[in-house]
Amino acid sequence: MPDSTFAGLGLSVVGLGTQYPAHSLRAADVDALSKRFYTDSPAMAKVMSINRAAGIESRASIAPPEDPMYNQENAPSIADLHKIFIREGVPLAISAAKKAIKESALELDRITHVVSATCTDSANPGFDHSVVKGLGITHQVEKVLLHGVGCSGGLAALRTAANLALGHTARGLPARVLCVTLEINTPMVRSELDSIQESQQVRIAACLFSDAATAVVLSNGIGEQAEPVYELLGWDHRIIPDTESELGFDVDPAGWKAVLTPRVPQVTAAAILPTFEDLLAALPPLPPPYTAATDFDWVLHPGGPAILVNAERALGITRQHLRASYDVYVNRGNSGSATIYSVLDRLRCMVADTSSDNEGRREYIVACAFGPGVAVEMCILRRRAP
Repeated sequence: MPDSTFAGLGLSVVGLGTQYPAHSLRAADVDALSKRFYTDSPAMAKVMSINRAAGIESRASIAPPEDPMYNQENAPSIADLHKIFIREGVPLAISAAKKAIKESALELDRITHVVSATCTDSANPGFDHSVVKGLGITHQVEKVLLHGVGCSGGLAALRTAANLALGHTARGLPARVLCVTLEINTPMVRSELDSIQESQQVRIAACLFSDAATAVVLSNGIGEQAEPVYELLGWDHRIIPDTESELGFDVDPAGWKAVLTPRVPQVTAAAILPTFEDLLAALPPLPPPYTAATDFDWVLHPGGPAILVNAERALGITRQHLRASYDVYVNRGNSGSATIYSVLDRLRCMVADTSSDNEGRREYIVACAFGPGVAVEMCILRRRAP
């Protein structure tokens, strides 16, 4: 990390909101789709084996498995997917944002910025325009919609929000930044299965991704504010050299197609400890015993079981350190950029595992996500509110 020090930022998360749709998609449902619409092949058999072993009990979905979206003759087109995203997704984003705003005790007219992220839709104006309108925000706010950040979008939005908020701090102005993430992945299950059938390649996206919207409110501490949930102490963003072909999400007539090579868990595991060490060194000294990865709780984007397991090994941490990441992954699946705020939201609600060596919830937390590039987004937070 370039020479820099984070000190006295005054930044804190004062509200979080998570909204999942009402329906779910299970491994057996995807297996049934493969049998109903596709011929037996080694590639499809391998993917269905991965599907059954992925460790996800239920994936949040905007539609039940019997919905025509999954069962029509042809996969939805990119135009169809945009309509679904706006119709089904935007209300989820509005709901998540309302939850975060309510917890922050913030009047709408005090929101200064809106930073949003998605990789499952593209439109001009972006979905953030519809969210702002749906929330009833009528004053002028500064909006930023991030593109190309994939599953790292939640932390990329938080990093962007932090820098915007510090700009207001430098001017002596209050900043209350609403960060919104929204991903609608499940309508692309059929498209991914089509690609397996056509290419005879093992593609695992059909086994992992789910739907969700999440939001946080970030404050720069100028003016009255609610009690912080988390203090934001510092962050790091970096690109792992020569890895852009390992992880991606490419536009296609049938939506977007995920690129996930088998090297992703190794590539990300190799980067996580150096990133953590550089970020920790850039912070003012934390109180003992917060000097090693094992001293922190970890909020890691649950991209898949191999990513979580390889990160554990690289950091020397246990599943208990990642308990919130595993909980969200098993019960909701991987909702792309929306997942990381959901894991942060889940962590604060979890009771410490008293059967472990941990004597209680750790005060300091590392959040980390990976995106196309391969990009690493990481931040360190301090837990405040219970």
